[in-house]
Amino acid sequence: MTPGPLALSLGDPAGIGPEITAKAWRALRESGPAFMVVGDAHSLIAAPGGPTPVKVVAGPDEAQRVFADAIPVLELPLAAPVIAGQPSAANAPAVIRWIETAAGLALSGAVSGVVTAPIAKAPLYAAGFRFPGHTEFLAELTAAGRHDGARGPVMMLTAADLRVALVTIHEPLSAVPALLTIEKIVNAGLVTAQALKRDFGIDRPRLAVAGLNPHAGESGSIGREEVEVVEPAVRALRELGVDAKGPTPADTLFHAEARARYDAALCLYHDQALIPVKMLDFWGGVNVTLGLSIVRTSPDHGTGFDIAGRGLARADSMIAAIRLAAEIAGRRT
Repeated sequence: MTPGPLALSLGDPAGIGPEITAKAWRALRESGPAFMVVGDAHSLIAAPGGPTPVKVVAGPDEAQRVFADAIPVLELPLAAPVIAGQPSAANAPAVIRWIETAAGLALSGAVSGVVTAPIAKAPLYAAGFRFPGHTEFLAELTAAGRHDGARGPVMMLTAADLRVALVTIHEPLSAVPALLTIEKIVNAGLVTAQALKRDFGIDRPRLAVAGLNPHAGESGSIGREEVEVVEPAVRALRELGVDAKGPTPADTLFHAEARARYDAALCLYHDQALIPVKMLDFWGGVNVTLGLSIVRTSPDHGTGFDIAGRGLARADSMIAAIRLAAEIAGRRT
């Protein structure tokens, strides 16, 4: 059976989501992979770089047929006009509904996966949204299941030949040491190893686990987290059959020779993971949510309100996110 198209939730319509979606369609319309936008057709029609052909469709089957000629849109209209660069709480319920609908389509098997354009948290919070972001919201929507005792979601970023998975995500740096536990590191490592096998086709995945402190703590002389938390977690992962090594000093983990020795690095906090990704490929990085029952990717950047409506947004990351979602979906079929 031919897999259905991807569902792309349009994100905050006042940001660059409509623009990069239109640009991605132009890049992919002839060779695919095909996607169906869940969102507001007018936002795409008004996106810079037009005129953009848009076709309101009834569902994924029609979307697949028209993709070469127009951007297929499952129309869920907005409540208020959009002003580029100015997010509105009035449109937040529609943005949330777009995500819910895309996830539902993936859960039903009507689409092969979900790609999410960037959202802004503040207007969503004003509308009652109670999740830190897409990742946690999709985990609840899809009831992320257990796999060999491990539970998602785990955030992974990919760029060039680097994959990094995060143990903690959007946390203040001062809070990170107290949030790190053996169980949390082991869970993230198991989810990552399972995803590398299932979604990336790596039969014997190798994990490199970063240290928290300079020089990975130097045997406890520059912090005890490595001795008390990270080293026991790495031992536990190995006992569970995962080829894990570490803790490794983060400043020696990301050069080309080091990257050749592992398939993913398990990082302990946000910037430890995202700085090397953005240094390697600032424009083309992709965010992948591991451990969900559906495929989900997104561009590795935000809403770009400062450049919205000006035709300046680059679609590299969106294109890469669409392609990666289709590759993962293909491995799951």
